[in-house]
Amino acid sequence: MSGFEKIEGLDRENVAHTYGRFSVAIKEGKGAVCYDFDGKRYIDFSSGIGVNSLGFCDEGWVSAVTAQLNKLQHISNLYYTEPCAKAAELLCKKSGMKKVFFSNSGAESNEGAIKCARKYSFTKYGENRNKVITLINSFHGRTVTTLAATGQDVFHKYFFPFTEGFEFAPANDYDALYSMVDDSTCAVMMELIQGEGGVMPLDKAFVKKVEALCKEKDIILIIDEVQTGVGRTGKLFAYQNYDITPDIVTTAKGIGGGLPLGCVLFGEKTEDTFAPGDHATTFGGNPVATAGAAHILERLDEDFLNEVKAKGKYITKKLLKMPGVVGVDGMGLMLGVRLSDGIVATDIVKKTISYGALTLTAKTKLRLLPPLTISYEEIDEGLEAIRKALEE
Repeated sequence: MSGFEKIEGLDRENVAHTYGRFSVAIKEGKGAVCYDFDGKRYIDFSSGIGVNSLGFCDEGWVSAVTAQLNKLQHISNLYYTEPCAKAAELLCKKSGMKKVFFSNSGAESNEGAIKCARKYSFTKYGENRNKVITLINSFHGRTVTTLAATGQDVFHKYFFPFTEGFEFAPANDYDALYSMVDDSTCAVMMELIQGEGGVMPLDKAFVKKVEALCKEKDIILIIDEVQTGVGRTGKLFAYQNYDITPDIVTTAKGIGGGLPLGCVLFGEKTEDTFAPGDHATTFGGNPVATAGAAHILERLDEDFLNEVKAKGKYITKKLLKMPGVVGVDGMGLMLGVRLSDGIVATDIVKKTISYGALTLTAKTKLRLLPPLTISYEEIDEGLEAIRKALEE
């Protein structure tokens, strides 16, 4: 029995079948390269769905996490810790936001943002101002509330009753969104690039008009940066590409570098909305996870982020020359590859595995989320696997 067969059998027998796994088991990795149990080499264009921002086992990140593990792995939020305070300081300085709440995931971050928006409006306007407008084709998480906030009908089944108070506007249709705003509206929540929805960037003019509307009506503007944050688009946060100032920003995935960590960032309007007891989580701000986050944030200087943009342009240019590719959407190292009619993205993912690359899908697109540290040699190797898959 091979190493893969043993692991696959144990998984099938003991792990709940909630994932459609591909037939590969990864044993170890370094940077953008990993190996399976048979020693086969893969270029990782997925980074654990945008999580491994510095790749596998980055030496600096591992050192930061290991040093903290040898000092203190956890203490409750009834006490202060240095890594939590340091990571929060870096986030505020680099983002321009004012305060941070640490959670464990993107869904939890979005729950916290929704709670904050509703409390802000309740305190200022009373209990009937609680509607949140999100966008059709959005994805905000898998809790009952964040599923309710997700603008895709496919997720609105089985788990009734969903949390009330959400309406969905078409992306980039300002008039439609404006028509939904009334005296019950407390927030607008949107991803600037709809990730799970197909790597669909929003139009800058639409985003700017929504920002202006929210300011005019004292509506909380929530920007979901769970997938786009922490350097993925060539800025620390995608909203910095749009020249807007949100009231709340959520992020996760890349901030942890491989450990569970999420954040809710509050702007001037919302920084003092939560009082002690309003919101909490046992593991939020864990010293090991935030020590790793602080290291990542220190690494993401202007030169690093400019290199992310350059790598994205390099990948895009090469993809557009490949057979079956009709377009590439996204920013930085968050790319969605539009394929010719008849080419199924999932089939391409399976073929790229056989040629030594790990890729993703997003709706009908091939999705690429390589580590931000990937080298140009590794990019070329991974793109060659994609080219072979498309030509097969």
